[in-house]
Amino acid sequence: MALASAPSTAPFASRATASRPDARVRDALGAFLDGRRVLALTGAGVSTDSGIPDYRGPNAPAREPMRYRTFVGDVAARRRYWARSAVGWPRTRAARPNPVHRALARLERAGRVSAVLTQNVDGLHQRGGSDRVLELHGGLATTVCLDCGTRAGRDALQERIRAANPGFAPETVALAPDGDVPLADAVAERFVVPDCLRCRGRLKPNVTFFGENVPRERVDRAFRLLREADALLVLGSSLTVFSGYRFVREARRCGLPVAIVNDGPTRGDGDATLRVHGRLDPVVTGAASDLAP
Repeated sequence: MALASAPSTAPFASRATASRPDARVRDALGAFLDGRRVLALTGAGVSTDSGIPDYRGPNAPAREPMRYRTFVGDVAARRRYWARSAVGWPRTRAARPNPVHRALARLERAGRVSAVLTQNVDGLHQRGGSDRVLELHGGLATTVCLDCGTRAGRDALQERIRAANPGFAPETVALAPDGDVPLADAVAERFVVPDCLRCRGRLKPNVTFFGENVPRERVDRAFRLLREADALLVLGSSLTVFSGYRFVREARRCGLPVAIVNDGPTRGDGDATLRVHGRLDPVVTGAASDLAP
């Protein structure tokens, strides 16, 4: 684990281990949080310890995400997505918050974290105890009809999927970052996708796919959360996607300090006031133990 104190300062290697962060790292993050109300911007790295993989972490396999244009325009692709989701949703639903989720909730209750702006769609921040959470890319727990806009719970759709596809239980080995699983195309060929109960339209998970715009109202709310904060703390995100990186840029434009904790390089490394390289758990939980015991 290593720490950089500013963009112009070369990072120095600490003697931290995966479970015992260097005191300088823990103290540096604690000092960053102390006396400030910080907006936490979180990415997939926050949920990997809950068993949900990420796209770009050190051990993440190469995978092509579902794209909005493909989902909307290709019936076969939509059927494959829902077949994969039918297997993956119960695993995502069963995932439990990890110590980083719970540490952020404690920091919120202590007044150190003003809100959580998450790029994740798994709902684990809310289940981990955070009250003020904005899901930038939506959440898998609900569905939306592309034709009439009706929203409904994902659990209810799962029951309808089971009824429409008796005996559908393909063997799989790995959960994917979107909450689905990899399946061979042939497995999904006979899968039946339920329609919207209101208009018989096309159902979509209530998440922002690649190539789809985040709703403007949600983006505006996220920027308001940033401007209400004293600093920005980025956790577990490579910031490769601009929908997350733009908040780092806005923080710097507004003169707000930025801390980044991530295992691997990020697009925002040059913007960071404080940069911590390494696993989130020991660093974030350590700082939370000091500031919000």
